[in-house]
Amino acid sequence: MLSEAQKKEIQGAYSRFLKSRGLRARPAQKQMIATVAKVLAQADQGGEQGAAWKDKIAVVEAGTGTGKTISYLLAAVPLARATGRKLVLSTATVALQEQLINKDLPEVEAHAGLAMNYQLAKGRGRYLCLNKVEQHLEQQGVLGQIALYEDEQADKLPDEVVQQYQAMMDAYAAGNWDGDRDALESEMDDQIWQPLTSDHLQCSNRRCLNFSACSFYRARDRLEEVDVVVANHDLVLADLALGGGAILPEPDNTIYIFDEGHHLADKASSHFAFSARLGSSQKMIASAEKQLAQMLLDTGSAIQLADPAERLHRPFQNMDMALEQLDLLLRPMMESHDGDRYRFPEGKQPEPLLEPCVLLSSAAEQAQQHIERIVDVLKEALEGGIGEIPRAAAERWFPQLGVLWGRVQQVGWLAQSYSRPDPEGKSPTARWINRVETPTGHDLEMRSAPVSAADTLQEHLWRHCHAAVLTSATLTALGRFDAMFASLGIPRETTAVRLESPFDYAANGVLEVPQMTADPGDPEAHTEEVLRLLNTELDKAKAALVLFSSWRQMRAVLDGLNQSIKDRLLAQGDYSKQEILRRHRASIDAGNASVIFGLASFAEGVDLPGDYLTEVFITKLPFSVPDDPVDATMAEWIEQRGGNPFIEWTVPAASMRLTQAVGRLLRTEQDRGRVVLMDRRVVTRRYGQQLLNSLPPFRREIKR
Repeated sequence: MLSEAQKKEIQGAYSRFLKSRGLRARPAQKQMIATVAKVLAQADQGGEQGAAWKDKIAVVEAGTGTGKTISYLLAAVPLARATGRKLVLSTATVALQEQLINKDLPEVEAHAGLAMNYQLAKGRGRYLCLNKVEQHLEQQGVLGQIALYEDEQADKLPDEVVQQYQAMMDAYAAGNWDGDRDALESEMDDQIWQPLTSDHLQCSNRRCLNFSACSFYRARDRLEEVDVVVANHDLVLADLALGGGAILPEPDNTIYIFDEGHHLADKASSHFAFSARLGSSQKMIASAEKQLAQMLLDTGSAIQLADPAERLHRPFQNMDMALEQLDLLLRPMMESHDGDRYRFPEGKQPEPLLEPCVLLSSAAEQAQQHIERIVDVLKEALEGGIGEIPRAAAERWFPQLGVLWGRVQQVGWLAQSYSRPDPEGKSPTARWINRVETPTGHDLEMRSAPVSAADTLQEHLWRHCHAAVLTSATLTALGRFDAMFASLGIPRETTAVRLESPFDYAANGVLEVPQMTADPGDPEAHTEEVLRLLNTELDKAKAALVLFSSWRQMRAVLDGLNQSIKDRLLAQGDYSKQEILRRHRASIDAGNASVIFGLASFAEGVDLPGDYLTEVFITKLPFSVPDDPVDATMAEWIEQRGGNPFIEWTVPAASMRLTQAVGRLLRTEQDRGRVVLMDRRVVTRRYGQQLLNSLPPFRREIKR
C-alpha cells in the first residue's frame, strides 16, 4: 500500500499541476494516477524475491484526452525517487520522445513542483565514432569494413563525402556539435552515416584512444546522473538482449513505462527475427580469410593472432560447405514455386535442411570462439600488453574483427533457428526464403521470426524488471485485453483498466458508412468506387486525411483524381512524414485547403487538432496482408489448436488498427469532424458490428 507521505506527495503534485495550468481534475486521469501508483507501491513490497508478475505490472488503456502522460509521470516520478529506482519512459515514435523531452517533462517539473533530471537515450548508431571517421580520413576515403553483401563492397569515397566527414570532425573538435546524428544541421543519408558508427562488438570501450572524447560514452555517463531516461522500445529490447544494464539502467532497479505499448509485441518479434543470404555469406567468408591474412601481415604475424586465425580455417570451411548444401536444397524449391518468396507451412523446415543447418550453426559457433580470441588479443594490444603488435594496427583491426564477429553471429543465429523443430506446445517460428536480386544474379535469403514475443518478453523483461506500466489509447481489441495479454506474455491476473475518453464523441463527430456497391474483395471495382466518392468528397474538403491499406490502391486513386484535388494534395512518399505534416499545417494556416494521402504510418502518431483535420477517410478495413509469413504461420498454429484464426487473430488486430485510424479525428475537446469508412463489410459481415462497437461512440450515419 502507498504510505500516507507518498499519497500526499502525489496528491499535492496533482493539485499544484491543475492549479498552475488552470485545469480541472478529470475522473479518468485521477483513476490512472491511482492505478499506476498502487502497482508501483506493490512492486516495492515484494520482499527480497520481488513482487509476483501480476503485482508489478499495470496495463492502462487511456482514451484520447485522458492526459495519460501527465498521469503516469505524476504517479511514477515521486515513487521512483522515493525508492531510488530509475524511471525509463519508452515510446515507439520519435514524435512522442520529443514531446516528452520538450513538453511533458518540463511541464511536470514546472507546474507540479517535481524536480527531476531527465535525458533522451539513444543507441550507438546515432553517435559518431571518432575512430571510424579518423580511419576513413586516413585511408583517403577507402572504407575499412568487411562487407557481408557484394553490393556493400568497399570502394573509394567521393570527394564530397570525405569533405562531409572532415567537416563533422572539425565541428566536433571545436565543440560546435556533440556527435549526435539528430543534432546535425542537415539530414544525412544512411549510406554516408553508417560507416561512421560502431556497435558493442566493434567498440573497444576504455581501451580506445578516443574514449574520453567519445560522444556515445559521454551521453551514457550522463544517463547515470539522471532520474528519468527517455528511450524507445527498440533500445530497451536491445539492452535487454545484452543482459540489461549495457546501455540503460539495470532492469531490477528500473521502473519501465511503455507508452504506445501496443507496439511492444511487434517490436519484440522483429527484434528476434534473423536472416542470412546464402551466396553473400559465402562471399563474406572468402573475403574474411583474405582480411585475416592481411591482418597477420599488418600485425607482424604475432603467434597470439596467428594461432586462432589459422584455427578459423576449418569452421569457415564447414560454414561454406553448409551454405553450399543449403543453396543446392533450396534453389530447386524456389524454382518450382511462383514468386520471390517461399514460406514453410506451419514454420516447419523440411527434414533435409536440419543437417546442414546444424553444421552451419556449430561451425558459426566455433568461428565465433576463435574470432573472440583474436578480439581479446587485439584488446590486450590496445592496452600495451602485447608489445610486438603495433597499437596502430590493433586500433585498425579491432573494429573490423568486431564486424566479422557480428556477421558470423547473425548467420549462426539464423542457422540455429532452422536447426531444430519448435518445442511442442509453444508458439512456432515463421520460416521462409526470399529470392533477392544482386549485381551478380539471384541470391537466396533465409529468414525466421517468432510469431509471438510472449516467451521472449517473459524471459528478458517481466521476470527481471522492478515494475512496468503499459499504456496507450488502444490496447484492447474488440473491447478486451485478451489479445494483448497473449501477445506480450502477461498474466491474465495483471491489473488492467480501460479509461474512457472525456470527449463527447456523439456531439462532436460523425462516423459515416456511405452506400457502395463494390466489395473490397473485388479490388478493381472497389478502387473505382473509392475514386468516384473521393473525387466528390475531397472537392469540398478543407482539411482531410485519406488512409489506404495498400500502395497499389493509393497510386490508382492518385492517378484518377481530379486535377483540382491533386493541386492541394500531399501523398506519402513525396516527402518525409514530418515534412508532409508541416506543409499541411502551413497550407491550413494560410487559409488554403489541404489533403493528405497515407498508409498505415499515418493511421497513428498523427496529431492534427482543430482546423488542421476535420475529415478522415478510411478506404478499407485494415486487415493484415494475407501472405505475410508471420501472420500466415500464426493462423496455421491457431487452426491446429482448434481455433478460428480470422476471428481470434485477424479481426482483433484489425480492430486495434481501425481504432487507431479513427482516433486521428478528435484530438481535443473542441474538435469537430467526421470519419468516412468506405468499406461496407462493417454492415454486411457478422464481425462488422463488433468492429463498430469497439470504436469511440460517434454519431453513426450508415447509408442503406
